Amino acid sequence: MKKTFLIVLAAVVTLIVIRSSFTISGDHTATEPVQQQNFQEICGTVEKGETLYDIFQKYKLDLNELFKLREASADVHRLRELYPGQPYKITLDDNSCVNSFTYWINDEHILLINRTGSGFFAEKKPIEYEKRLLSFGGVIHDNLIESMDEGRHNLMLALTLSDIFAWDIDFTSDLREGDSFKLIVEGLYLDGEFRKYGDILSAEFANNGEQYHAYRFEQNGEAGYYDDEGKSLKRSFLKAPLSFRRISSHFSHKRFHPILRISRPHHGLDYAAPRGTPVSAVGDGTVTFAGHRGQYGKLVIIRHPNGWKTYYGHLSRLGKNIRKGEKLQQGTTIGYVGSTGMATGPHLHYEIRIHDKPTNPLKVNTPKGKPVPQQYIADFIRVRDSMSGKLALIQVPAQNSVTDEKKGGRWKSS
Repeated sequence: MKKTFLIVLAAVVTLIVIRSSFTISGDHTATEPVQQQNFQEICGTVEKGETLYDIFQKYKLDLNELFKLREASADVHRLRELYPGQPYKITLDDNSCVNSFTYWINDEHILLINRTGSGFFAEKKPIEYEKRLLSFGGVIHDNLIESMDEGRHNLMLALTLSDIFAWDIDFTSDLREGDSFKLIVEGLYLDGEFRKYGDILSAEFANNGEQYHAYRFEQNGEAGYYDDEGKSLKRSFLKAPLSFRRISSHFSHKRFHPILRISRPHHGLDYAAPRGTPVSAVGDGTVTFAGHRGQYGKLVIIRHPNGWKTYYGHLSRLGKNIRKGEKLQQGTTIGYVGSTGMATGPHLHYEIRIHDKPTNPLKVNTPKGKPVPQQYIADFIRVRDSMSGKLALIQVPAQNSVTDEKKGGRWKSS
């Protein structure tokens, strides 16, 4: 992988050097680079604990030029922020002076610093990937992640797919052996080699006899996922506030308490999960309480629109900046599973109250987000029909695979 990165970096630098001039954002044009010479190249990857100062010393480069590079890049990308494993390239002119420095910041951007007639000029350039449509189909065996091929990219793809359907399917408890999925996703390539997945454009998930569809549609610069009728898949509340192993105690008006040894109401759900499991706010809202409260132990209460409140009890500790008055977005980590208060073991006690009336979280029907606006519905239907046709062509195999539409055939991701 590192070798390929260096090849790509070399190609990018060569293109930049060949250009006689280039334009930055706005109406300003950068000074023309110095005349091309025969350059010496230094290519490598950042080692653990290594700084650019260390690299300059390793190759006996002029430290004064290091300071000039830092100054030129200060408002673009701080050169103190070099990370292990990331490739870099330094070109030197006939006098062993730095002509350019190139650093692969991440999968999205490259830092380019070139010597010009008036000094060094730095810019952060987006990596231009070739996009191909990939078709993916599979059957659930145990869980979604293990039902995909191994590798970091497929792990991220599984997490993205679960996020899309998170409001309808709980991927830790609702999945059944034999459930299936299909999806159309962008494959991002450099020099003909797969790098990573882009956006999921459409997906189908069959869960416990029910079929769910998702279509990515963009309007006014904002993209979202919608069902067949153009209704948003995003709901006001997540289906569950954490990844859990099982519900250890259900909502009840009369439950035998394991510690008090008496029958009393249990107006919430207990999610059995390992200590330290992150707990998320199920919806947008404002923290009205964050601290210790009696039998709840460490507790967070969030007020949501329309008279809704959610309670998260027995936490081991609170999340960062979780305090009274803090405004939160759906999915924010508000704390971690524990056993504070009156609890026999680590679990989350979760409640929903509507106008202060306890409500069973498993039976509450939260409203969906805004549908596709009427003026865009015709465009959405065209996208839906096109993607629906592609999904229909995907065969769900016994061994999960990806089809590259450009190459035509099976393609395994790494």
